Amino acid sequence: MSGGSERFFLDTNVLIYSFDERSKSKQKRAADLVETALTTHRGVINYQVVQEFLSAASRKFADALSPDELRVYLERVLMPLCEVFPDSRLYSQAISISSDMRISFYDALIVSSALIADCRILWTEDLQDGRKIGGLQIRNPFLK
Repeated sequence: MSGGSERFFLDTNVLIYSFDERSKSKQKRAADLVETALTTHRGVINYQVVQEFLSAASRKFADALSPDELRVYLERVLMPLCEVFPDSRLYSQAISISSDMRISFYDALIVSSALIADCRILWTEDLQDGRKIGGLQIRNPFLK
């Protein structure tokens, strides 16, 4: 999945696809990544992914999660994976990454968080598959 014992970062879209029944192949791939993240303790998310997921799951899902379902997912999945929280280092690095790599500031926050967490892979469909930023490789989990 991510190879060896490397740490990997999951972008919000991976968590969202794990609930998306419109694309069974994406849903399975996303669910497998989330499961691997939890069982191996190699998967990481940041505070931003927590916020984006909770917002999407409560408002944008075809079958929105109830407050109780959101709390359960928060406790069982999101918080066990969440290792990166905002500080000046994160923001400063994200500013540089956004400027240097010509990506949005919010994508740069994800990249910066993955780098701070010492991840080797960032699973996302939002950035160019195969691109390297520092020691981090961007991989789209939904490409065949």
